[in-house]
Amino acid sequence: MTPAAQARPAVAGPHRGTPDEARRHDLAAFLRSRRERIAPEQVGLPMTGRRRTPGLRREEVAQLAAVGVTWYTWLEQGRDIQVSAQVLDAVARALLLDPSERAHLFTLAGAEDPAPVTECPSVTPSVRLVLDQLAPYPAAVVNSRYDILAHNAPYSALVGDLRELPVEERNLMWLAFTPSRFREVLIDYRTERIGMVARFRAAMADHSAEPAWKALLARLRKASPDFEEEWQRHEVMGPGNGIKRFLVPGVGLLRCSYTNFWLGPRLGTRLISYTPLDDETRVLMDELPAQR
Repeated sequence: MTPAAQARPAVAGPHRGTPDEARRHDLAAFLRSRRERIAPEQVGLPMTGRRRTPGLRREEVAQLAAVGVTWYTWLEQGRDIQVSAQVLDAVARALLLDPSERAHLFTLAGAEDPAPVTECPSVTPSVRLVLDQLAPYPAAVVNSRYDILAHNAPYSALVGDLRELPVEERNLMWLAFTPSRFREVLIDYRTERIGMVARFRAAMADHSAEPAWKALLARLRKASPDFEEEWQRHEVMGPGNGIKRFLVPGVGLLRCSYTNFWLGPRLGTRLISYTPLDDETRVLMDELPAQR
């Protein structure tokens, strides 16, 4: 493989006026962030001389991936070059990417599924019935952008009365990074936000040109220095289940296991339920609101 065979005439500069330019800019930043976190000894390379920047050098990544140094430099500079799935695989291995990071790399490089499956577009009456039947356990339908599409009455104890908020603020990312009921009652909100940003970044790779995603990102970066700091880390993470703790006024400490139930064949819109981890939480959940 030669750089000449891979390159196109156009070069992506600082202007990010098109979706492709924005995607290449994000790809370049992502590659740099992954390269700079790897010590040479992690990949079997000797420490030679003093390094001006942390992590691997570009030529070392190129060597590990068996690609040309010039070509890899162009890739990390965000230039408009063709790249094969085989080469992306080699770069992913060289940079020790985990499955979520590898998927993010392929998406940013434009190596997408040729037959993508669309997400569930709406909340059906059947889904609303399931939400209500889950009471007294809190539950909500959330899309990959963290918009809250629907929820049951007990969930209001965690996020407050969403009817009092503008539609654009009925979003878990927004509630986690700005003053809100959700941030007040979520005990480990600082830790939880790290994973939320990583999942949001991974999901946005498929939607980077969509106005709603771009608008939310711009609002978050402007409103929260904490969000901006996490965003610049370029961490990505796949969706998953886990544990959250809420200290709800008038109720008490809720130790919950949260579970995602996907509403379509693709990881996007999902129903999230919060079930008790212990008998004390089970009893306290009976005290959550029964009506919105």
